[in-house]
Amino acid sequence: MNRTIALVAAIMVLLCALLIFLGSRQEATGSAFPHASSSGSSGSGQEETQTEPEDYPEPITATLAVCGDIMSHTPQTNDAYNASTDTYSYLPCFQFAQRWIEGADFAVGNLETTLNGPPYSGYPAFCAPDALAYDLKTIGMDLVTTANNHSMDKGFNGVCRTLDVLDEAGLQHVGTYRTQEELDKANGVVVADVGGISVAFLGYTYGTNGIPVADANWYCINRFNTDYMTDVSTLDTEKLDRELAYARSLDTDLIAVMIHWGIEYQTTENSYQDEVADYLIKNGADLILGSHSHVPQPMMTRTVTMDDGSTRSAFVCYSLGNFVSNQSPATVKVNYTDVTAILQLQLTKDFEAGTTTVTDVSYVPMLVLNRGGGAADQYLVLDVHRAMEGYEGGDKSVVTDAVYNKLQYALEGCHGILGADYDIANKAAAAPAAETAPAETGQEEAAAA
Repeated sequence: MNRTIALVAAIMVLLCALLIFLGSRQEATGSAFPHASSSGSSGSGQEETQTEPEDYPEPITATLAVCGDIMSHTPQTNDAYNASTDTYSYLPCFQFAQRWIEGADFAVGNLETTLNGPPYSGYPAFCAPDALAYDLKTIGMDLVTTANNHSMDKGFNGVCRTLDVLDEAGLQHVGTYRTQEELDKANGVVVADVGGISVAFLGYTYGTNGIPVADANWYCINRFNTDYMTDVSTLDTEKLDRELAYARSLDTDLIAVMIHWGIEYQTTENSYQDEVADYLIKNGADLILGSHSHVPQPMMTRTVTMDDGSTRSAFVCYSLGNFVSNQSPATVKVNYTDVTAILQLQLTKDFEAGTTTVTDVSYVPMLVLNRGGGAADQYLVLDVHRAMEGYEGGDKSVVTDAVYNKLQYALEGCHGILGADYDIANKAAAAPAAETAPAETGQEEAAAA
């Protein structure tokens, strides 16, 4: 009898222990059957896993500033000279534009002169003091294209020395090369860090003003036409295909093509520019930054249809005119040769979407003021809005009544050619409404020597 009671007691203890164990498992897993769905709807016997949302970094936003043709006609070179120190400085000329250039994450422009050392010269064969490169770096310029119709003005030696000076000044450059190896090393592509966004830059020119490039130095300048000495109307598709394919292979966030094209003094692009732009877009260009016309030309988001029927878009700025030069209606009898703008492109890298796009476009209207021979700081690149505000506030130290009229003319020119909606002042007034792209709206320069 005692043995029976002992057996029953042992069984009772084992049952209690089993119930306690199962209860603790249920509290730990939420179920006594750990492979069952927590919703109770699964009878597969397989555990369901819930995917946690991926934690993406915050988008990166950066600003790319773009300037037009950087020239140094003889009167500009003379104005930059300080006889007491026997030195040159262009810094006074850029003092009112500097904040827009150094305030950007990255700034680019078209260097339309050689830096071949003295003697210096203006049109038709440009050669500026080395100080121009150092001063551009000082005001915040990061990269210049050296591929334009004046690249060969001082021959192959001029090409090489220009690049040597830019290297010494710390300015990146694209479009011309000292050796075949220098070109081949990256297939003419310069990758830059634009505020955390990688951009592959390429540079090309339509031609060289009829100056032939020797066979031995064929590599020294990027031309996008095979007939660069004659009609300049036949695309070098083999070269463009190869170099754009290489740019695509780098898997940068964006590809930017800086291109010297079009007809001088024309405020609208021509059909060949459109043809070239479409070809570049189809082959990977996300930004096309044009120069050469010496007057502003339109900017727009341009969309092309690919061979498979899909579409692809890129931002195109056909020209920003002269960032600085001696050209004006008084010297070349052409309106808007002294009107320009500093383009401000907002680039956004969205990690979640896996895209990098131009998310905002604006420009700062500028006037290249020539105050006449004998004036201290004869040339000034003026911020149109700031200069007008100063005048309207009573400051006539720089802006006289006559200069104020020129500022109004510059503003009207920018609005008419580039679009008033993308004037940075108008965009600020319209905030917080955001725009992402501007609305769709030349060959040899004769300058006062």
